[in-house]
Amino acid sequence: MKMVSVLNRILALKIVTLAMAIATLSACSSAKYIPEKEYLLDKVEVKSDDKDFNPALLEQYVRLKGNSRWFSLFKIPLGIYAMAGRDTTKWVNKTLRNVGEAPVLYDTLQAAITRKDLLTALQNMGYMNAKVVHDVKVKGKKLKAVYTLSPGRPFIIRQMRYDFQDEEIGKILAQDDSALLVLHNGSPFTINGLEKERNRITALLLDRGYYKFHKEFIRFEADTMRGSRLVDVTMHILKYREHSQAPETTHPKYDVATINYLAADSTTSHVKRSVLESNTAFQEGMPYCASNVQRTYNNFSRLNAIRFTNLRFTERPDTTLLDCIIHYGLNKPSTISFQPEGTNTAGDLGAAVSLTYQNRNLFHGSELLSVRLRGAFEAITGLEGYQNKDYEEYGVETKISFPRFAMPFISRDFKRNVNASSELSFSYNLQNRPEFHRRVVSAGWRYRWEKPRDNWTYKWDAIDLNYIHMPWISPTFKHEYLDSVSNRNTILRYNYEDLFIMRTGMGVTFNNGKHAVKANVELGGNLLRMAAALMDFNKNSDGQYVLFDIAFAQYIKGDFDYTKVFHLDEQNTFVVHAGLGMAYPYGNSKILPFEKRYFSGGANSVRGWRVRGLGPGSFKGHEGAIDFINQTGDMKIDLNFEYRTHLFWKFNGAFFIDGGNIWTLREYQDQPGGQFKIDKFYKQIAWAYGLGLRFNFDYFILRFDMGMKAVNPAYDNEEEHYAVVHPDFSRDFSFHFAVGMPF
Repeated sequence: MKMVSVLNRILALKIVTLAMAIATLSACSSAKYIPEKEYLLDKVEVKSDDKDFNPALLEQYVRLKGNSRWFSLFKIPLGIYAMAGRDTTKWVNKTLRNVGEAPVLYDTLQAAITRKDLLTALQNMGYMNAKVVHDVKVKGKKLKAVYTLSPGRPFIIRQMRYDFQDEEIGKILAQDDSALLVLHNGSPFTINGLEKERNRITALLLDRGYYKFHKEFIRFEADTMRGSRLVDVTMHILKYREHSQAPETTHPKYDVATINYLAADSTTSHVKRSVLESNTAFQEGMPYCASNVQRTYNNFSRLNAIRFTNLRFTERPDTTLLDCIIHYGLNKPSTISFQPEGTNTAGDLGAAVSLTYQNRNLFHGSELLSVRLRGAFEAITGLEGYQNKDYEEYGVETKISFPRFAMPFISRDFKRNVNASSELSFSYNLQNRPEFHRRVVSAGWRYRWEKPRDNWTYKWDAIDLNYIHMPWISPTFKHEYLDSVSNRNTILRYNYEDLFIMRTGMGVTFNNGKHAVKANVELGGNLLRMAAALMDFNKNSDGQYVLFDIAFAQYIKGDFDYTKVFHLDEQNTFVVHAGLGMAYPYGNSKILPFEKRYFSGGANSVRGWRVRGLGPGSFKGHEGAIDFINQTGDMKIDLNFEYRTHLFWKFNGAFFIDGGNIWTLREYQDQPGGQFKIDKFYKQIAWAYGLGLRFNFDYFILRFDMGMKAVNPAYDNEEEHYAVVHPDFSRDFSFHFAVGMPF
């Protein structure tokens, strides 16, 4: 065993060494293809002689950058290009050149433009006396370009004055608490700040009915004192002028007179006018508001029945009234799609097909009806003592989604100010396995909503019902796992009994592209427990209240996820993710339903372990067909660090380090070492590392991850515990295929 471990480590070291050698030699060989008197731009550095100034803010102004580096270290694309050689007639060489990246040569003209752009950017930031020095360092055929920034001290607004030539606009800005506070005495004087203020005030006035206002009516005048960093700024808001020869007047303020809807194509399908009106964010008689126009576009784009929207405003002659016509086109009301798929469950191969019917305008209110039929078959091997050796699954799922808050007592203003949807769902799933037959009936009513220009989204599962029925269990399975005195597994038995789950849940999500936060909480069985106490429900032999002779689950569950994205440059990104989940059964339950329990390992967790292959705690599974039940818990921690890099074409790569595990909150004899204990849990964090390959096709991402165990909390010996220094490919490697990013 030790000899195998040593051989594995030697093999891994050789592979890494060979890859680095190929990359280094290929990149170096590219130098011989650099023309005479020209240089390979090896690196570009932007630095500052002021330690308080962050030069990374200006890296976007560098016109010419060096060849891309995988993981910010290796110039593999350049090396691939160099491997093609000079002969480009062969298809292999052509392919290498297309996949690789041509050498980036130093360009003195682009360098001069970059220096000028950096200086302009510094001045726009208020560093009017800034300087930029460009220098080069040559080594052989390689060149390093260095831009040294000397920002100096920023200029400050000494006095801010306002000249409102239109008194009405002056009154509006004076009444708005925030309108005149962005630029004030003592603010930094920056060109970017002045332009931002022009855009802000323009947007404010466009939302107050000033249909023809634009930022060119706002001018700034700046006076500086010689030898001083103080600036006196005057903001002028000019009067309205239709054209250069027209007289100056006050700015006209427009109201919306009429709103009409016009379908672009003739069809028997239509959308109710009330639905169109409820998604129009402005009304007749209201002042023109540019934000509400954009909200209307957004609202209409969410309607499943509508294909495109175009809003056109027409000015009535000699008035300040606008007529609005909303043109829209309709999608085909019905579609049918067919999707085959392959399945692989613990090495058992199979296939599945699904047929989906969609009606995008069910009640002529842009309601979406979706009916999905699915069938699956999987050949099961390795289950001795069972007559039938395959797995069959059939299911039907029906959803009706309403593009609005389908709830009484909700005000019209609230509905106009949020983008909401309501969904009614029903599903039936039939599973026939050699060990058992299972039926699951589900129904739910839920809401989703968000506010315009807000990064928060909300969901409320008002009610979610699940009935789990076990009509047949194999005598062999029942004898070996459920009734055997020597192997009586409490968790296993609970999950092979009929069960009723009635839950409600709330969730919020925040995502601004850099930070993502997700929090959810759900409660199960509380209403039924109250009804049981009031109506004196019967109890079963385990002391549980039953509804129609079926015990119902009672629990509380909460989940929290946080993701932070660091954009290092155009090619490289570093992502940090942390997740925490906890669920607790109480009242009518002592064990969580299997569907609500946590598992660890797999493509979206600790990728050194197969799915449901890690934990709880230091519990060690035995890779048995039924052992996955024991590898579940009431609590979960996930920690992920992933370095993502662009490789070439549609290919991206990743290096990741994952940590985490699951635990039980109670002590179960079938899961020794699985209970969460404050003085031990940190020692039971499992760690893994690995590489990933992503195929980014814009509308979806195919992901392949190869993970290796690093620290294994479930071990029999030292080598198994610290697998990072005793790697065993057959023992520690896991391969994962998934669609979409892990977090």
